[in-house]
Amino acid sequence: MDRKEFIRKGLMGTGMFITSAAIGDTLKNDIDEIQPLEPIGYNHLPNESSLILENTVLHKANSRGHANHGWLDSHHSFSFANYYNPDRMHFGVLRVLNDDRVDAGMGFGTHPHDNMEIISIPLEGDLEHKDSMGNTAVIKKGDIQVMSAGTGIYHSEYNKNKDRLTKFLQIWVYPNKKNVTPRYDQITLNEADRHNKLQQILSPNANDEGVWIHQDAWFHLGRFDKDFTTDYKLKKSGNGIYAFVIKGDINIGNIQLNERDALGIWNTSDISIIANTPDAELLLIEVPMTV
Repeated sequence: MDRKEFIRKGLMGTGMFITSAAIGDTLKNDIDEIQPLEPIGYNHLPNESSLILENTVLHKANSRGHANHGWLDSHHSFSFANYYNPDRMHFGVLRVLNDDRVDAGMGFGTHPHDNMEIISIPLEGDLEHKDSMGNTAVIKKGDIQVMSAGTGIYHSEYNKNKDRLTKFLQIWVYPNKKNVTPRYDQITLNEADRHNKLQQILSPNANDEGVWIHQDAWFHLGRFDKDFTTDYKLKKSGNGIYAFVIKGDINIGNIQLNERDALGIWNTSDISIIANTPDAELLLIEVPMTV
């Protein structure tokens, strides 16, 4: 099947389309689409008000792109679909971080992806996943889902519950290998293991903690008591760290972040973390800054 036919079949009966930068003939829609990047780099203006380093970028929650489709309410940390900001295309190989809310009984119809590592982190409720590899599964809070789209897959995601919404983070990372065999995985983590510590949920190594992807990236989740402090040391030279506050108030160095704020830092070996509120939650995304 050629690429145009792959895209056309993915659109049939769904009214939506999700594409990676590898697809040249892009079909437009108003829900899910990303712009191609060439070359991949930092693509951020420095944070001029930084109190700690010059090599930072601050993304306040209310500065994100926003799209409300009724059944889907989505906030975009980076350019996505109808939200386009040339200064917010990506952070290194981190291309998408969407904060999604899906209404009861609604979801994403069958659509294609290729050459992208796709990670889903449920925050509330659950989603039913089906894909062209034959996988059918439900992900819920405490789970981590990963797909290597590789040479191409179709999948759908639905909130089958009739009485409650679903909230989840949808994250896309450019892989370090193209056209790999598509794969799917999900695991259930012990959320107690992230109390006052950083729980690794993703790495490049299939034998390490969490899920794995085709990229030198590490993800961690932490849930902290008020005034808890810790440090994070980056795993690989040349990587940057993107800190996204899921809940509460947290300081990264001397910069205060509130709920859904994010701070990207590069050219550093470690960061310090202080929780300013009880039950503060943080997602750390360490990624290469160039391919």
